[in-house]
Amino acid sequence: MKNEFVLAFNEVLEEKQLPREVIVKALESAMVSAYRRAVNASNAQQIEAKIDLETGKVTIYAEKEVVEQVQDERTEVSLEEARRVNPQAELGSMVVVESTPSDFGRVAAQTARQVIQQRIRDAERQAQLSFYEKQLGEIVSGVVQAVNSQGLTIGLEMRAEGTMPRKEMIPGERFRIHDRVRALVAEVKDSPRGPQIILSRTHRDFLRRLLETEVPEIYHGIVEVRSIAREPGERAKVAVSATQPGIDPVGACVGIRGVRIQAIVRELHDEKIDVIEWNPDQAVYIAKALSPARVLNVFLSDQNGGGKTATVVVPEDQLSLAIGRDGQNARLAAKLTGWRIDIKSLPEAAADALNRLQTDPLYRSIAEAEAETAQAIADMLARKAENRPLTPEEYERMAQFVDRVERKASLKRVPEKKVVDTRVQEIQSAIAPEEFNRTLLESSLPEHVCYILQEAGYLTVGELVVQMLRDADQILKLQGIGPRAMQEINRLVEQVYHPTPAGEPAVVEPAEATEETPEEVAPTAEVVEEAPMAAAEPAEPVAAEVAPVEAAPVEPEVEEVEPSFDELFTLKPDVIPLVESGEEEEEEEGTGKKKKKEKKKKKGARRFVEIEYDPDADVTLARKVHKRGDEWEWD
Repeated sequence: MKNEFVLAFNEVLEEKQLPREVIVKALESAMVSAYRRAVNASNAQQIEAKIDLETGKVTIYAEKEVVEQVQDERTEVSLEEARRVNPQAELGSMVVVESTPSDFGRVAAQTARQVIQQRIRDAERQAQLSFYEKQLGEIVSGVVQAVNSQGLTIGLEMRAEGTMPRKEMIPGERFRIHDRVRALVAEVKDSPRGPQIILSRTHRDFLRRLLETEVPEIYHGIVEVRSIAREPGERAKVAVSATQPGIDPVGACVGIRGVRIQAIVRELHDEKIDVIEWNPDQAVYIAKALSPARVLNVFLSDQNGGGKTATVVVPEDQLSLAIGRDGQNARLAAKLTGWRIDIKSLPEAAADALNRLQTDPLYRSIAEAEAETAQAIADMLARKAENRPLTPEEYERMAQFVDRVERKASLKRVPEKKVVDTRVQEIQSAIAPEEFNRTLLESSLPEHVCYILQEAGYLTVGELVVQMLRDADQILKLQGIGPRAMQEINRLVEQVYHPTPAGEPAVVEPAEATEETPEEVAPTAEVVEEAPMAAAEPAEPVAAEVAPVEAAPVEPEVEEVEPSFDELFTLKPDVIPLVESGEEEEEEEGTGKKKKKEKKKKKGARRFVEIEYDPDADVTLARKVHKRGDEWEWD
């Protein structure tokens, strides 16, 4: 019959779901702590505990010093007892001997109980942490234990608790206590209070795992989920493809009469799900991503450094359907495909094509070839502006016109793309291959700058240098990249980029000046060719131009003395004297000589005015003289 110790031990194993070795280690550690508390032993003394799992007997072993006469039984042992354990023991040596007390006492038992509980709790937390770290990205099921303003507290397996913040809940969902919830393990963090498990129902991988659960073809790899774009509680788009021929991926996901997809819709609080077939042709893929709208044409443009842009042309009655409510359909299609999507109606696209034919020099040859058609399209747009109806044939002609213009323009851009590709290859050839394997964190850039660049898609030093030399403005546009960060990046580019373009002449340093070689710079070839022309000119002007100019005498610098505060009030402003000669200098055109130009004297000078004072009338009179004919008269 089993004793009480074995029964209690097995009960703890079943309740805590922990390995046997963990429980045994916790019990031994508790016995050691109880012994130290019972005999007041030092922490520096080596003490071990052994537990017999069959009988439950506990044996304590302590390290003691071998002495002739024992004064402290806690740390000393006699030579006779030591040689019973170790025959080679000598005085002064250390021996591990059995020191099990007859009774631990109440305090020691309480200590052992606390230690056992703490060790088992720590082992339980560590087991929970390791278990849910393996469950990261998987769906777990739990029961709601508490509901508050911050979110939900959900009880999980292994006596663990998960937290679902409000932002990770689907809008419109309401949960009550004891409701069962399925969620994705989004994050697992270790904390002093135990593992912190963050659950999410808004993550796009939650929809991916639900598809794997409901669709066996996805679980077994026959159908592959290529991309997911989701706005929780509103709408989602899923792109799927088949890995085996003869399989309809969309039909496998939807199921017979939509049974499979409807189960997922109910789980996601009636979230609408569009399942489309992935296509390697990006134009076809983008057209399907905009379903249920009908698309006429898709024109791709990825030559610019601003990213990949797709121009989508739809019929005028499909424009609102393609954009969706608040732009939701276009936004989800852009997230699903990874392209920036510009949606235009057919008349708008035709008007843009006409405008480019008239203004853009790149379309000049196309405009000449499409002159007659462009005039007809302009007439159609004019009638459309007057709210006059157009026939289906005219709409078809308009769509063909837009298609021809865009495709011819894309062919025109092919040489430009080749030039850009050639430039990129030249840059890559001037960079060491190991730089394309070295991450940004291994470079000399600051850590926060590396994180910003990594989020933008630049993972290695080589990719960053290529983009900087191709278009540095794209790096400067990133949020958090300023002038100081650009200086660090430019310094890294100078260290990594070593161009050696072919065909460039080597730079020859000038030789040092010697007695035979004058230090003056030799005239260039252009000056030598102009020399005969200069010789044909008259000798005197040439001599005048070549004549050296005497340098003006340099006046010694006079140190200015700053006036004191009192002297500032005694200073008087400089008075500029007026020119009384009535003459001014004027430079002759074509020569450097100056001549004097007489200035006409103004009428009414002082010598033609006489001033008299009349004492009787107490008035000052001024008389002016005027020349009338040959005589002077006073007025």
